[in-house]
Amino acid sequence: MDRPLFKKTFFILAHWMQGQAMSGGDRIFIELSKRWSSQWKIKFFVSSEGWKICQREGLGDFDHEILVSDQWNRFGYLLNYLYRTLTAIFKLLKWKVEEGDIVYSSSDFWPDALPALILKLRFKEKVRWIAGFYLVMTPPWRKDFPYKGRSRLMGLFYWLTQWPIFLWVKKYSDWVFVTSEPDVPKFVTPKRGLENIVVVKGGIDQRPSMEYLCSASVRPISKRKYDACFIGRFYYPKGVLELMDIWQEVCKARPNARLAVIGVGILEGRLKEKIERLGLKEKIDLLGFKDGDEKYEIFKESKLVLHPAIYDSGGMAACEAMAWGLPGVSFDLEALKTYYPKGMLKTPCYDLKKFSDHILLLLNDTTLYEKMKEEAIVLAREWDWDKRAEEILKKIRNLIP
Repeated sequence: MDRPLFKKTFFILAHWMQGQAMSGGDRIFIELSKRWSSQWKIKFFVSSEGWKICQREGLGDFDHEILVSDQWNRFGYLLNYLYRTLTAIFKLLKWKVEEGDIVYSSSDFWPDALPALILKLRFKEKVRWIAGFYLVMTPPWRKDFPYKGRSRLMGLFYWLTQWPIFLWVKKYSDWVFVTSEPDVPKFVTPKRGLENIVVVKGGIDQRPSMEYLCSASVRPISKRKYDACFIGRFYYPKGVLELMDIWQEVCKARPNARLAVIGVGILEGRLKEKIERLGLKEKIDLLGFKDGDEKYEIFKESKLVLHPAIYDSGGMAACEAMAWGLPGVSFDLEALKTYYPKGMLKTPCYDLKKFSDHILLLLNDTTLYEKMKEEAIVLAREWDWDKRAEEILKKIRNLIP
C-alpha cells in the first residue's frame, strides 16, 4: 500500500445484522475493514448484534456507534424491519459529513441502504456512496423465483422492498459493489460506466488450509467422517431444503452416507421437519453456526462441499471448504460460471437426481475426485483476502477525484 493514509472517513452502515451468523456481505465488509484500517479512518454504524459479531471477528478496537438493538426481534420480521430502518434514519439525520467522506451500505436491505440514500441526497457530492448489492432478486413471476409455496409471500415482500432500492442505487450511488460478473450490466447507466461497478466476489484466509495441506496430518479420504458438508445460511435461495431431497437420493445408493450441515437461519424449523419426514435423522448432522477452528475441523472430516443454491449471485462459503481440498457440486447457475469456473462439478439447474448422481460420481471416481480436488485448491488460492482487498482498494483509489 503505497499511498498515504486517506484523510477522510469511511463509514460502514450495517444495521440489519442479526443473530450469530454472517451473510456474505457481512464477511466482505469485515475482512476489508481489517485490511483497510491503515488507509482510512473507519467507523461503523451497526446493530447491537452486529457489533458483537464485529468484536468476535477482531474489530473490537474500531470506532463505532450502535444505532439499533435486538429488542424488536421478538415482534416479528416486519416490525423489526421497520424499527431498524426508521431508527437508523432518525439517528443518522443528526450526523454531519466532511467533504470527501465515503458511506458504504453493507446490504440492499432498507436498514442499511435507505439511511445511505438519505445521506447522499442530503449532502450530494460532498459524500460518496458505495452501495453493497450482492443479490439482485428475480421477479416473482419468473420460473427461477426461489420462494415457493408458503414462503412465496416472504419472497414477494423481499422483491417489493428491494426493487426501489435497486432503482435508487442505480441513480444515486457513486459506486456499486457486486459479487459476480453477470450483475455488472444491471447497474450500468449513462452516468455510471463499468469502472464504477466493482466485482468483489469475496475471499478467504489462506493460511490455515495451506498449513494443513502441507502437513503430514491430512486425513485420508477413506477415514473421514462425512461424505459431504454444506455451509451457509438457512434461507430459500441457498437450496438447503432441496439438499435434503438430494441427500435422500445419495443414501439410496450409499446407505451409510453422512452429511454435515453448518449454518443457522429462518428455515431451521422446516429443515428439521423435513429431515424427520424423510428419515434422514441418523444421516445428517445439524451442527449450527461454526467459525474458525471448529469449522475447519468439519472440513478436515469431509470429502465434498455441496453448494445447492437455486438462486444466487455467487456464495463464498463453498470456497472456504474448497481451500481445504474439497471438490464441490452445484447447479449450473449463470453466476457460478464465472464465480466457480473450476473445482465445482456443475449440475443442470434444479435436477435433484442429477445433483445426487454427481455427488456419487465424485465419491466413487478416484481419478475425477483428485482432479477436482486440485482445481478446488488452485481456485481457492486466487481468493486470498489480502490480495482481494488490495485489488479493490486500487480501483477505489482510481475513482476518487
